[in-house]
Amino acid sequence: MTTEFDLGALLAERGAERYELHAKHLNHQLPRMLHTIGFDKVYERAEGAHFFDADGNDYLDMLAGFGVMGLGRHHPVVRKALHDVLDASLADLTRFDCQPLPGLLAERLLTHSPHLDRVFFGNSGTEAVETALKFARRATGRPRILYCEHSFHGLTTGSLSVNGEEGFREGFAPLLPDTAVPLGDLDALARELRKGDVAALIVEPIQGKGVHEAPPGYLRAAQELLHKHKALLIADEVQTGLGRTGDFYAYQHEDGVEPDLVCVAKALSGGYVPVSATLGKDWIFKKVYSSIDRVLIHSASFGSNAQAMAAGLAVLSVMENEQIVANARATGELLKSRLAALVDRYELLADVRGRGLMIGIEFGRPRSLKLRGRWTMLQAARKGLFAQMVVVPLLQRHRILTQVSGDHLEVIKLIPPLVIGEAEVDRFMDAFTAVMDDAHGGGLMWDFGKTLVKQAVANR
Repeated sequence: MTTEFDLGALLAERGAERYELHAKHLNHQLPRMLHTIGFDKVYERAEGAHFFDADGNDYLDMLAGFGVMGLGRHHPVVRKALHDVLDASLADLTRFDCQPLPGLLAERLLTHSPHLDRVFFGNSGTEAVETALKFARRATGRPRILYCEHSFHGLTTGSLSVNGEEGFREGFAPLLPDTAVPLGDLDALARELRKGDVAALIVEPIQGKGVHEAPPGYLRAAQELLHKHKALLIADEVQTGLGRTGDFYAYQHEDGVEPDLVCVAKALSGGYVPVSATLGKDWIFKKVYSSIDRVLIHSASFGSNAQAMAAGLAVLSVMENEQIVANARATGELLKSRLAALVDRYELLADVRGRGLMIGIEFGRPRSLKLRGRWTMLQAARKGLFAQMVVVPLLQRHRILTQVSGDHLEVIKLIPPLVIGEAEVDRFMDAFTAVMDDAHGGGLMWDFGKTLVKQAVANR
């Protein structure tokens, strides 16, 4: 008996209810927030670095699904790989055989980090982090993980325990007995290591929240300290990996850094099938899987599934054949340099930082009395409102999607698809300068700022 199911017909019939359905059955605060800031758009399709609405208007994506869409949306090579793997009707997820695709993807992924030997495949960045935490504890026999202040490593209980933002942790205690240290503070790291119970330090080479880079030499020095105290270095490359920062991994920007465990996800999916990878040294894996009795001591129900493996293989092929990492480096340098040139022009623009196509634009207190009064009004209501004031007109007036880089931060983070080029840089720069001109001229965006202030006060 064949069951008929017409996805196209279902979407045609019910697609217009998208916001109502979400409000009723999912996170009810999401549509409320989107409506408040005017982000409740209806996107009909997407291609590369662009969305399109029902009228055919295109929107430039400078967010890449929080970094998932490294190759943009619907890359033809990844699409074909998924069609091919579905058509192959493989005997997938039997759990009692060894299919070829996981081994092939692991082999190819490890070529980009030759000091590592083995891979565990999961389904998400937070799962990659959970795996690394467990493996580090098992390998060292120690309970405590160090993490950096203001870090973000995920939202499941283990990864939340190494999340450096209290707002995410609030209401979910008790968590694991882990300890925060300032990013770049080697003395603080050494003090904790001397206690003798530290399994590992987990660190983002460039923090997603605020786009703060580890100081030059920090990762190598931290690695030496950790190894001296028989602890491990875990590099969280969930967002920074696979070319985002102009190197295949962000830790590779610094010579001599060879993490013991590396967490990968997001862009490895090609934007289609959730997948993550935890790469590690041979001895660590052999500590975890120490006997036949422990063969399933750590596993994932959908880990290593054929669709995810095919997507990952296609992504790596595209990255190599289309020089994605080199493009991210060159385009990122172009975008960052053009933005940095505006710091002296706009007094509300405080800093531009980052590497590759991971760029932070920070706003700060202006010098002039008139602008300072408006800035102070926003700060008194809620820190981060000015950055939101910039994000909204970028979308509403210029059809460019961006994001604020974290709660209570006056920073916009740009993490576009790695396939953008000079044309997209030109478009973003034209829009950004127009918005900044408006902000410094006391234009309409300040009226929206008053709306945000009222909303912030009402939510207290």
